[in-house]
Amino acid sequence: MTNYKGLICVIFDLDGTLVDSEGLCNQAFLDLLPQLDDSLTSLITRYRGQKLAPILADLESRLGLKLPDTFERHYRQHVAELFARELKPMPGVLEMLEATHFPKCVASSGPVMKIRQGLQVSGLAPHFGDYIFSSYQVGSWKPEPDLFQYAARTMGFSPGRCAVVEDSEVGVTAAGTAGMQAFQYLQNTEVGLPPAENNVLFDDMLQLPQLLADFASQAR
Repeated sequence: MTNYKGLICVIFDLDGTLVDSEGLCNQAFLDLLPQLDDSLTSLITRYRGQKLAPILADLESRLGLKLPDTFERHYRQHVAELFARELKPMPGVLEMLEATHFPKCVASSGPVMKIRQGLQVSGLAPHFGDYIFSSYQVGSWKPEPDLFQYAARTMGFSPGRCAVVEDSEVGVTAAGTAGMQAFQYLQNTEVGLPPAENNVLFDDMLQLPQLLADFASQAR
């Protein structure tokens, strides 16, 4: 494990943290399920950070129907089309990454192909190279800590020297269980939420480089 003073690993979530994808992922549900009467905002709030399988089960329960076996494939295809046309990085992310010089990686619940497409379309891929980790590689999803633990081991860092940048409660929970410092990015509508224990809240990506530098100076 890497252990010398001042060096940390930054583990980034993807959806809603690096790229503005939460709206597109939930818009796909509205496009494919016209009987849904939820607003886009309510779907984002309800399903933020969750694994697709329980989301589909919840949709079936709420709509009182059985989704066809082909639904997941059609959904992922539609999301990929929306990404190709509309996906953008979150505000300030490009500038933040250029100012963040610590080793970094992406750890997302999505499939590797989706992660790679999201980074490529948004122009963020050069900042991460092959340092991409998916729940599908480890067979475990947030709020379980396994994905973050796997990313840390592969990157060569102990949990205490890992900063996890997340937007979802399940991601923050996973970081805490893994023994890592969570930095939770809040959208404007969410500012004012009480912070979880030992969780750092921020609402502007341009604040993050200094927050990470402060953490690095104290990490053990």
